[in-house]
Order: sequence, then C-alpha cells, then structure tokens
Amino acid sequence: MVLKCAIIGCSNRKDREKDLNFYRLPAVIKNQGSECEKLSEDRRREWLAKINQNFENKNLDNVRVCSVHFLSGKKAGLYDRNNPDWCPTLRLGGNQEHEDVSVETGTTPSISRYNRMKERKRRKLELFAETTKEPDVSVSEQTDEDDKDMSCQTEMDGNYLRAMDSEINALRQENETLRKNCEKNDRRFSPKDFEDNDEKVKNLTGLATFALLMTLFNYLEPFLQNMDVLDKFRCLVLTLMRLRLNLSVLFLSYDFDISKASVSRIFSSVIDVMYLRMKPFVHWPDRESLQLTMPMQFRKKLWT
Repeated sequence: MVLKCAIIGCSNRKDREKDLNFYRLPAVIKNQGSECEKLSEDRRREWLAKINQNFENKNLDNVRVCSVHFLSGKKAGLYDRNNPDWCPTLRLGGNQEHEDVSVETGTTPSISRYNRMKERKRRKLELFAETTKEPDVSVSEQTDEDDKDMSCQTEMDGNYLRAMDSEINALRQENETLRKNCEKNDRRFSPKDFEDNDEKVKNLTGLATFALLMTLFNYLEPFLQNMDVLDKFRCLVLTLMRLRLNLSVLFLSYDFDISKASVSRIFSSVIDVMYLRMKPFVHWPDRESLQLTMPMQFRKKLWT
C-alpha cells in the first residue's frame, strides 16, 4: 500500500519522496501514568484538528503526515509541548492559516519564540550552576540574596507540577493503607481482639469468658518465656487454639505469620508451663467416687 501525506493539497508519497519523513498519527499512551495518557490524548486531538478531515470508518493507523508540514522538518517529542513542531503547522491547506517562513532567517515567529525561550532557560541554568559552585557567601553577597534567589529559579511547567501532585496523593493513599494494615495486624489476637467477645474466646480457646482468659494469662505470664516473634499473650492464645481446634502447625504459622519452627517452639514452651503451673487445678477423684459414677456398661465389664 502506498502511503500518502494526509494533509489536504499535499501530494507527497513515501515511495517517491525518499528524502522526507512520514509520521504516524500519535497514539494514546496508557501504560505510563495518567499524565502521560492525558498529554498523548491532547497531542492526538491537536493533530486531528490540524489535519481537519473526516476519518469516520477509516483506519487511523494508515494516516501519515510528511515532514514538510513541520517547521524544523521533524516532529517534536511528546513532553516538549512548547515546541511549535509538537503538531504540524505548515502548509495545512484548506482554510487553515499557516505561518510564513522568513526569507532572511529561514525561521518562523513560532520557532523564533521557542528558540528564545530555550536560550533564556539555558542562561538561567548556567547562572544557577555558577552560583552553586561558590563554597562560601561573603557579607556583600548576602545583601543581594533576594536577587540571587530570583535568578536561580528554574522553570517548572504545569504538567510537571500536576505529575508531582498525583504522585504525592498516590503515596498518601499507600501510606494510609499500610497504616491501617499495621493497626489491624497489631490488634489481631491481642487482648483488644477478644475484649467484649466471649463467643470468640470460647470458640478459639475453649475458655468461657474473656475475663477467665485474662485471669489465666495473668497467672501464667511471669512463667512464660519471652519470644522474639510473638508476645506472651499471643503465645498463650496460639497454644489454646491448637489444643481447642487441633490446628496444624502449618496453619498456625500462616495465621500468626511466623515460621513452623517458631510455632512448635512456642507450643512446647507454653504447654510445659501450663502443665507445671496448672497441675494443682486438676482434681482426680478417688476410686470409690469413680466406681459410683461409672457407666453401667463399664461396671458390667469390670465385675464379670
């Protein structure tokens, strides 16, 4: 397929004008952030406005604009929006006006303004570099501090400021999400997590009430070993959950976000303390009481 320039009145073709460049219609970039996407959408819209044609039911991927319609002979970069070659401006045909090229200088008013702006920016950067090379500031230089501050200012366009503001908002949202997750993790299996929820205490630990759980913890706390991965209360809860629900070591390691070895070490340590310190609470009835309360089926087996 022969590629032709889409500008009305331009007969340049890619197979014939070998010395010219033919540029595609700018695409909308959606994978480099919202600012880049908006900027590319604006550029594509301006290109279509300059071409000024009806492309309904046509493939826009085949649209080309030759380098004749750009002041410098080539299109500018996406982020160089102040450049007059950010979109085609010369010899657009139809009723659209175009800028005249000066015979003496070979430039247009737009390109001249752009070059002057670049030159001013370059001089400001050079002045800033010169001022930052000075290690000390004398008393006489301090009197001109305000003038120096104004001369050292760099130009920051609106797109850059909006991108910074967008990034700051994203970081704030991420920080807020992390803060909530940390608060949730700090509360998980803590006394506040069980407070005023006796049903949860009973289902997870087997104890009837939260008050009974805290009484048991206060009694065992002086004898529990300090662990780096969990505090003493969570170590007790882990042990009670394993006893109550017969949970596997692997499941508890996921639930408490610790290693399997840590779960085994905590369980062995706490169960030893519980055995030694709670042994007096276990009441073993005498033989006569056992025989009196023994089920009839056992009695038959015992006396036969």
